[in-house]
Amino acid sequence: MGKLNAKPCMSEDINVKKLLTMGTALAGLAFSVAGAMAAEIKPAVLYDLGGRFDKSFNEAAYTGAEKFKEDNGVEYRDFEIQNDSQREQALRNFAKRGMSPIVAIGFSQANAVEKVAKEFPDLQFAIVDMVVDLPNVRSILFKEHEGSYVVGMLAAMASETGKVGFVGGMDIPLISKFACGYKQGVMSVNADAEIFENMTGTTGAAWNDPVKGGELAKSQFDRGADVVYHAAGGTGIGVLQAAADAGKLGIGVDSNQNALHPGSVLTSMLKRVDIAVYQAFEDAQNDAWSSGFEVLGLKEGGVDWALDDNNAELVNDEMKAAVELASQKIISGEIEVHDYMSDQSCPF
Repeated sequence: MGKLNAKPCMSEDINVKKLLTMGTALAGLAFSVAGAMAAEIKPAVLYDLGGRFDKSFNEAAYTGAEKFKEDNGVEYRDFEIQNDSQREQALRNFAKRGMSPIVAIGFSQANAVEKVAKEFPDLQFAIVDMVVDLPNVRSILFKEHEGSYVVGMLAAMASETGKVGFVGGMDIPLISKFACGYKQGVMSVNADAEIFENMTGTTGAAWNDPVKGGELAKSQFDRGADVVYHAAGGTGIGVLQAAADAGKLGIGVDSNQNALHPGSVLTSMLKRVDIAVYQAFEDAQNDAWSSGFEVLGLKEGGVDWALDDNNAELVNDEMKAAVELASQKIISGEIEVHDYMSDQSCPF
């Protein structure tokens, strides 16, 4: 993880000062819930399928919780579900113990959060990637299409064949949002680029199938792609492995995955779930909790791209300058990245 701005990620430290100021970016905050004092908060995290060490989405949440514990000396509880039926049970168990705030990771937690939050109106809940409209729930969304646009530009600039690929996890609109932003970014550099796209499946199992992820990536490499971006959770580990095995380039997602295969991961599209978790815990600690929803994009430091020693030789100065300029134009509104979820379509 890196600095919380539109610059590329250069390290794994959270910029706490920026976290404090990001509260001003909250949108649609209609309700406030009284927070607890630092000594009284009992935070918790409920991970989605794939678990805390998926090297992706869940692990970003874990990293944020660990950083908060390190900075503040406040312990937290967490739980890794093994199937969908455990979501509500785990949330209710946390609530019965008086845990608050409780941060649920992933859109699939929405029904459970809505039900349990209604039963425990005095506790604070947060959910990542879905909106639950209750007075004690904070909903946190990201502009994944913006970050995907930027890594799409890098893919197009790095490609020698003019063919690139995308492997998604579960076939849902959220993942099409990643794919569409990526395509737009690729085509902004090379309008004639050929882009291959595969989704892993239609159930939650699609997030944790690295074997299939590797097979899908290999099929794209066999068709001429030389860069493949994944938005597939644990399944993406197989995508990156396939890229390394083939002598091609992969692009990671959510967490900084550059170190998984140094020299083979072009970059990672960072989705700063760590920030969401850290800020939720910190707001509760500081008696500054607000419900409603927040949307984090390039401007807010919620999405980013990763540059470190593992991929520095893959991204030259011209590439860096191009994506930094594009990021500035996205933030200013000069470049509008299409959001698939706005109309359920992708014009690219």
